[in-house]
Amino acid sequence: MRYPQGGGLTAQRRVFRERVRLQAAELFATGSNNAVIARELRVGVRSVQRWRKAWSKAGPQGLSSKGSPGRPKLSPRLWAMLEAELEKGPVAHGWPDQTWTLSRIQTVIGRRFHKSMSLAAICQVLHRHGWSHQTPARRAVERQESVIAGWVRETWPRVEVPRRRSTPGSSSKTRPASR
Repeated sequence: MRYPQGGGLTAQRRVFRERVRLQAAELFATGSNNAVIARELRVGVRSVQRWRKAWSKAGPQGLSSKGSPGRPKLSPRLWAMLEAELEKGPVAHGWPDQTWTLSRIQTVIGRRFHKSMSLAAICQVLHRHGWSHQTPARRAVERQESVIAGWVRETWPRVEVPRRRSTPGSSSKTRPASR
């Protein structure tokens, strides 16, 4: 199971899943049916079939956890070095403004560590360590939040045009063809 935030299974969850596979190995040894094992362990039959194949080739060791599917390209030591580089700011690395972008960070990683990482991988690493590649919204110095809140509360409801509901025949797909 993969998660959209770029993580994978936690170490605890990986241990739990390995325990389930090893329970399946015990049931394989007793000669239980795949469907029975799947129902008992509350997993899919296809998973049990894959596990049985691995078990028949390598025994219970074939069902042990292989660890995290992807090793981080930046070790903790390299991440600490990258973080120090990021804290120096983009200007220290030759860019004209103080905006970090994923492509700029990719360039720094390539120059400093001679490693190639995709922009998606860099985004994942940044988020995993509490960084964000997004730049803050630029706000006018003269901005007055109380005036804006008053305008939204009082003026906006008067000028907002309510959306009309579509009526039968209002869509171009329902209009009769012209002859």
